[in-house]
Amino acid sequence: MADEYTLTAVRAALTVTSRLGLREHEPEVLHERSNVLVKLGPLVARVPGTVRLARPGPAWQERDVAVSRFLTERGVPVVSPATDPPAGPHFAEGLPVTLWHHTPHDPDHRYAPDVVARSLAEVHAALREYPGELPRRGPLDDLERIFDRHDLDSRLRGETARLAATLPDGAVQPLHGDAHPGNLIATPAGPCWLDFEDTWRGPLAWDLGILARQGGPEYLAAYPGEVDEDALRFFTRLRELYAVVWRFVIAQRFPHRLPEAHAALAAYFS
Repeated sequence: MADEYTLTAVRAALTVTSRLGLREHEPEVLHERSNVLVKLGPLVARVPGTVRLARPGPAWQERDVAVSRFLTERGVPVVSPATDPPAGPHFAEGLPVTLWHHTPHDPDHRYAPDVVARSLAEVHAALREYPGELPRRGPLDDLERIFDRHDLDSRLRGETARLAATLPDGAVQPLHGDAHPGNLIATPAGPCWLDFEDTWRGPLAWDLGILARQGGPEYLAAYPGEVDEDALRFFTRLRELYAVVWRFVIAQRFPHRLPEAHAALAAYFS
């Protein structure tokens, strides 16, 4: 049964489409975790779910729309924001709602590492020309925001401060921000990236560390470019910390998952 986060998101999506005078469609919930995705005919409404607990305001949704539109206009295959009606963010139920073209895809298909790596490199190449403002500390700002909103183990804040103080120097560029293989969907036209709300301006080692950690070393090996090994180790460690903290955020919504958060905490500091 859908929880209140999902029910509120569906109400928000329906309110927005009604306000815009769009044809009524029976809502179909496609996804209900970090964000709730509600299919309404040819559109998908994206509404914050669990991220409501960590990210107040519409900045992430604005960034997702802006970056995705930029890439769409340059012919990079990404899930594209709606244009008519406008993508938003619109607001209902106190939540930002963005509207996207529904992109048919095979949810069970997983691309080979070389396909994922090459398509991510294409995204990186296009993003180097992105002219908009982007965060400069990305996950570090996200972690500090969570600590300000939730009472978590003090070791997590201390470890974040330690890593922030030893942030490697090096070239930066706009990144996907959450570049794991699950954010690449298989469409009839080929691989298509989505979910650019975590985009920030940082070292490639952040995206590539995620790719390797959540895909495997073969994904990193297939990436057409070099990455500094020390930077890769650092950002892989930062991603591991980030994942632990987010497990506690998730447990705020799904209390039955608190034991796995504590297990991840113990494993990180072991």
